[in-house]
Amino acid sequence: MFLIIDLHTHTTASDGSLTPVELVRYAYNKGIAAIAVTDHDTMTGVESAAEEGKKLGIEVVPGVEISVDFKPEMHLLGYFFNKGYESIFNILKELREKREQRNPKIIKKLNEMGFDITLSEAESLAMGGIVGRPHIARVMMNKGYVSSIAEAFDKYLASGRPAYFKKEKLNPEEGISVIAGAGGIPVLAHPVHLNMDFSQLDSLLGNLADKGLKGIEAYYTDNTEEQTMEFVRLADKHNLLVTGGSDFHGSFKTDIEIGIGKGNLKVPYILLEKLRKACGQ
Repeated sequence: MFLIIDLHTHTTASDGSLTPVELVRYAYNKGIAAIAVTDHDTMTGVESAAEEGKKLGIEVVPGVEISVDFKPEMHLLGYFFNKGYESIFNILKELREKREQRNPKIIKKLNEMGFDITLSEAESLAMGGIVGRPHIARVMMNKGYVSSIAEAFDKYLASGRPAYFKKEKLNPEEGISVIAGAGGIPVLAHPVHLNMDFSQLDSLLGNLADKGLKGIEAYYTDNTEEQTMEFVRLADKHNLLVTGGSDFHGSFKTDIEIGIGKGNLKVPYILLEKLRKACGQ
């Protein structure tokens, strides 16, 4: 029997719509064997998710997703199989503060454009978690300014759009070092979003591997079959681990389902076994 895993999910601790406990229960009810909780710039949801996972018999891998300074934007995933990741908390706190500093700027710009929304409305949707652009987009949708969260990003909130503000970030080498220094496995998230051809990505992976990158998210929601095969090939060439996930955000991304993405995702369980082995588990 093929065991379904998903090594890229988000909760209300960052910009997902389900609490950590709800996420684990949802994954369990969908027949998922293991998930990684990889919220943006925080690991505050990991403990409660792991406790619920033990109750239900579904493995929960502690993880995090960090944005690093690169054009286009680059994300790194970190996976942890030990308790040493507490050392990353202070750095993640600084990253969250930088993320939160841009929210008032976004709201002010949207107000100047004629949108009647407030930061407190976005904060109420975050339910105590990190407020991000998806929450602002949800407010815009709820008020009828856009028909979907995707439209809010496409027209106003994405990079290059009128209400976008860049936040301060670590560079790729620093991001890799932060994850590795806390005992984690640093992985390049969704390489398909870098919009590189395969030769460019080949060169990038060589450089990042020299700086300590240990893996690449070769299985991903937005990949074509050809891209997945090529990402796996490049992982093998650069001696990198392979991971995969849906990038599940719950109702904030309604076209993405946990475990299967847009219906074409199938992440082999053996990838998780290899991750564990790399950490000596």
